[in-house]
Amino acid sequence: MTALRVATSAILGLMLFAALVFVPAGTLRYWQAWVFLAVFAVCTLGPSIHLAVHYPAALDRRMKVGPTAETRPAQRLIIVGAWLMFVLIVVVSVLDWRMGWSSVPVWAVIVGDVLVAAGLLSTQLVVVQNNYAGASIRIEEGQPLVSTGLYSVVRHPMYSAALVMTVGIPPALGSWWGLLVVAATFPPVFVARILDEERALTAELAGYPQYRARVRYRLVPGVW
Repeated sequence: MTALRVATSAILGLMLFAALVFVPAGTLRYWQAWVFLAVFAVCTLGPSIHLAVHYPAALDRRMKVGPTAETRPAQRLIIVGAWLMFVLIVVVSVLDWRMGWSSVPVWAVIVGDVLVAAGLLSTQLVVVQNNYAGASIRIEEGQPLVSTGLYSVVRHPMYSAALVMTVGIPPALGSWWGLLVVAATFPPVFVARILDEERALTAELAGYPQYRARVRYRLVPGVW
């Protein structure tokens, strides 16, 4: 049943995603978009089925997504901002390709797709290492503090993976200008989410203040 929910959700999500890409493109003759969607499909559906089989509770947490799934008022606004950010990045990147504002070589498109794949697969790895890494911020009774694996490098590896994926989207879609949108929107949205999430974790998750002292960086090692 869970696998069926995952497959249905993935198919509907990809259909909406395809519309988001091809409607502003004004054509289906857009090979960069087809490769991008294929990478996205493979790197989400396959790992999600794996989670459904081996970590169903973790997958269930991942599927509780959106403003209504958040318990903190600030996070509801931040999630709306994150969705708008994602739509803006994709639409600007597609329009850049359509209008020919920038010229992206094939090698850069491939690098973009590799970054998208790396970000998506790293997200799944985070869920395997921390089964409580849901799509919404909530502290559950008996939730353990995970400080190994990717969590020993940065405090929020899920968002680090999201950063890698997001940076890859514009070149994967044949755009350089989309990277300016990433630079303008990703930092304020995710810094706000991380800071508010850390307030909740510090107050509610046992051992988190000590973990913060051990692992200095939140998102990018050596930077922040």
